[in-house]
Amino acid sequence: MADRLSARAAIALICDDFTETVPVERQGALDEQQNAPDGPIGWEGYGAQRAAAARRTGSTESVVYGDATVGGRACVVISFEFGFLGGSLSSRAGDRLEAAYDRARELGRPLVSLIATGGSRMQEGMIALTQLQRVAAASVRLRAAGVAQIAVLRDPTTGGGWATLGAGADVILALPSAQVGFAGSRVRPLDADPSAYTAEAQLAAGQIDEIVAPEDLREAVSFWAAAAAAGDSGTRFDATGGDTGTRFDGAGGEHSGTVEPPGGSGRAEAEGAASGSGPVPPPFALGAPSLPRTGWDAVTQARAPGRPHARAYLDAYFGRRRTLSGDRCGGVDPGMLCGVGMHDGRAVAFVAQCGTATLPAGYRTAARVVHMAGRLGLPALTLIDTPGAANDAAAERSGAGAAIAELFAAVAGARTPVTSLLVGEGGSGGALALAAPGNTWATPDSYFSVIAPELAAAILKRRPEQVPGTADQLRLRPQDLVELGVVRGIVAPQE
Repeated sequence: MADRLSARAAIALICDDFTETVPVERQGALDEQQNAPDGPIGWEGYGAQRAAAARRTGSTESVVYGDATVGGRACVVISFEFGFLGGSLSSRAGDRLEAAYDRARELGRPLVSLIATGGSRMQEGMIALTQLQRVAAASVRLRAAGVAQIAVLRDPTTGGGWATLGAGADVILALPSAQVGFAGSRVRPLDADPSAYTAEAQLAAGQIDEIVAPEDLREAVSFWAAAAAAGDSGTRFDATGGDTGTRFDGAGGEHSGTVEPPGGSGRAEAEGAASGSGPVPPPFALGAPSLPRTGWDAVTQARAPGRPHARAYLDAYFGRRRTLSGDRCGGVDPGMLCGVGMHDGRAVAFVAQCGTATLPAGYRTAARVVHMAGRLGLPALTLIDTPGAANDAAAERSGAGAAIAELFAAVAGARTPVTSLLVGEGGSGGALALAAPGNTWATPDSYFSVIAPELAAAILKRRPEQVPGTADQLRLRPQDLVELGVVRGIVAPQE
């Protein structure tokens, strides 16, 4: 069991400063009923319980909120006081939560929730439970305004607090060994495995993004607050669309120039790029500098064991980055790296295949990140590298087709610009799902194909020695892709 921090101790972990908001009691007949000594349903002794909790914790409710700075960024912070009746949700706590959400929306500041709750307060009956609807509605308004929600799961985070503030956040961090789950410890089946209700288990099941030690929490929350602020403000971005350097042309030669925004150098696009709203430039190539001579050369180069993969590209492109993990449906794909990184002072969401067959959970995670990028105003970068989508029975049972369709739709309907770079194998639709229409680039040691040459030859009943010739027929080399209009250009190594 993790250490149970007080509300203010949790605030001190992450905040540079904090100014608590003093709630104003609501007026009206219903409010008088809710503020009665024993609460809205007249639970005997409830008033005395609240008074004792206030003396013990120094707080008048289970929720504290106010304005704060985190890593120098203005935020609105919510913190639960577990010592006040188990951090349970009440009508007064609902007032405070709704007020915090609305303040974050009105000010356009990230909302950081430091959660520690056992659920809804039974002493207020259904009045307490309906606070979940209020929180959900406030969260919807905040999402619609494009304001980030960052949750930190303390011990315990269970019941409605997990199912609203926690699981409903854009970024979900957790303290090590924190109890996390919809069912609290006293209401689970007697034979339930307690290890399934931990932050570690939720991470493995794709329900949270990262487990962060208390001493590292300030840095993690500061990163996400800064990323959200960068998305809102559209920090600096060169009007030409990014870096300058050598680019190969479609004929296999090379020329020097800039990476232009999609559609050319129109005034509106140039102004958008200058304000930080344009696409990010593709990374430079890290592998072989020369283009393949034949189609089979392209395939062998892309499959070479020593070729740079996604992690190398992400390390070279981003000064700092943090992970977004899991599809929120019970799955994680270790071959799909997702998160947000800082490139040239700009926050960029990324989705990167690592060279393995992509699982349905990977596509769902990627779609989640693209959608989140759109809400928060972040451009996105996708790195394509897969022999194809996983096609075994387990993948089919996990909804491979639906997951791929979801990602195709997310990229096609992206609210912020997406830049894609083919860095290795581009195996059929399982790779194309990550490709931005009109803004996909390729490295010299990559290929894109409707089908693998070996499979094409098998379908056509060709002999194994005919596979290289089939690769040529498929026109899958990077320079072929440029000529066909599938990719915009071929990136070269940085000079």
